[in-house]
This record gives sequence, structure tokens and C-alpha cells, in this order.
Amino acid sequence: VKNRRHDEGCCSVNFAKTFFHIYNFIFFLAGCGVLGVGLWTVITKHQYVNLLTNITYPLTAYLLISAGGLTLLTAFIGCCSVYRQNRCSILLYIFLLLLIFLVEAMVGILAYVYRNQVEVDLNHHLDDTFIEKYWISNSETLSIDKMQQEYKCCGATSFENWDKSRWRKESNTTNLVPDSCCKSVTPNCGKRNHPSNIPYTGCVHRFSEEIKEQLVIICAVGLGISVIQIFGMILSCFIYFKLKGDDD
Repeated sequence: VKNRRHDEGCCSVNFAKTFFHIYNFIFFLAGCGVLGVGLWTVITKHQYVNLLTNITYPLTAYLLISAGGLTLLTAFIGCCSVYRQNRCSILLYIFLLLLIFLVEAMVGILAYVYRNQVEVDLNHHLDDTFIEKYWISNSETLSIDKMQQEYKCCGATSFENWDKSRWRKESNTTNLVPDSCCKSVTPNCGKRNHPSNIPYTGCVHRFSEEIKEQLVIICAVGLGISVIQIFGMILSCFIYFKLKGDDD
């Protein structure tokens, strides 16, 4: 009877190990996905991060990158620990799963909360950035010029924002708007602010819409992938206690 119980225990452990390796492979792929989304977020909008006064958006991206990198390392640790049947390594694996779960859940919640605030935040602060930083700060100037050309917009909320800017008041320019506002950019094309020459719409709406779209993706990835860690922790705990029972 004792041998039969031992054999049944070995069968259950072997089945759990097989299921664990399948899970770990899925976990590894999920980590690649999380890392990819984080890198995509940083790469596509890195030139505009310095225009944001709130660090939530870049923070969620960098946390996703960290979680993705940690997931790849954790998947390797889990594979080795189960193969060697090392209970200490399995405990480390469980701890890392919990850490990744907390980070990804936090990223998802932050992205969800900031998504509802981003347009209000940009409406309050982007206008000041355009007015106060353009021509004064080189990095902000380059970002604003790129944004106006990419989004085909002029000013934060309207082309009239430039009338109040330090660039207009303190520089010797004869332009009414920066050349980057022009539909066809040429030197000193910003001397005319006629609708045939420049768009009258501001950049804030298009920018906030794109940020919100990316925050939705970050939220879905953070909260969705974090569920995977719950199954991993349950499975790892089962293997840990089974191995402990076999040793006893």
C-alpha cells in the first residue's frame, strides 16, 4: 500500500512538472509580449515625454519593461528549479511570480486611472509648456516642432497660443507662428497665419487621444498578463509541497 501511494505521488508530481513546463513556456511568451509593449511605448513616444508634466505615462512603460525582463529571468529560474527539484529555487520562483504580479497589476491600475485624467492634465499644462519652453529649451523646442509636423497642428490648443509665447515676445522673429506649423515647411513660412498656410487646430486633442490609446493597451497587458502569475503561483506551491512530502 505504501509503495502504491508513493507511485501515485510520483505520477502526480510528474504530471504537475509536465504541466508546469507548458505553463512556463506560455509565461515566457507573455514576458516577451510585456517587454515588447513596454519598448514599443517608449520608442514611439519617447520624443514627447519631456512635454508631459506627469510621470505616470513613462513610469508605466518602464515598469512594463522591467516586468518583462524579470519575467524572462524568472521563467529560466523556474525551468531549472523544477528540473533539479530544488525546493529553495521553487520558493524563489514563487516570490518572483508574486513580485511580477504586483508590478503588472500596479501598471494596469496606474494606466487605467491616468487614462481618465490625461486629457485634463494636458489641457492644463501643455499650453504652458508651448508658451514657456519653446525657443527657451532646446529639447522641448525639438519635441514641439516634431509634434506640430507629425500631427499637422499648431499650438497646444490653438495657433493663437503663439501670440502669448516667450518665443514671440523675447526673440527677434518676424514669424507669427513657428515654421513647423506650416502645411509645407519652408524657411520663414510662419510669417503668415492664414488657414491656407497653417492648421488652426491645436495639438492637445490628437496627442491626448494617442496617449489614451496606448494607456488602454498598457492597462490590458498589465492586468491581463498578471492573471497568468496566479496560476503559476498555485502550480508552483503544489509542486513545492509535493516534493516536500516525497522527501519526508
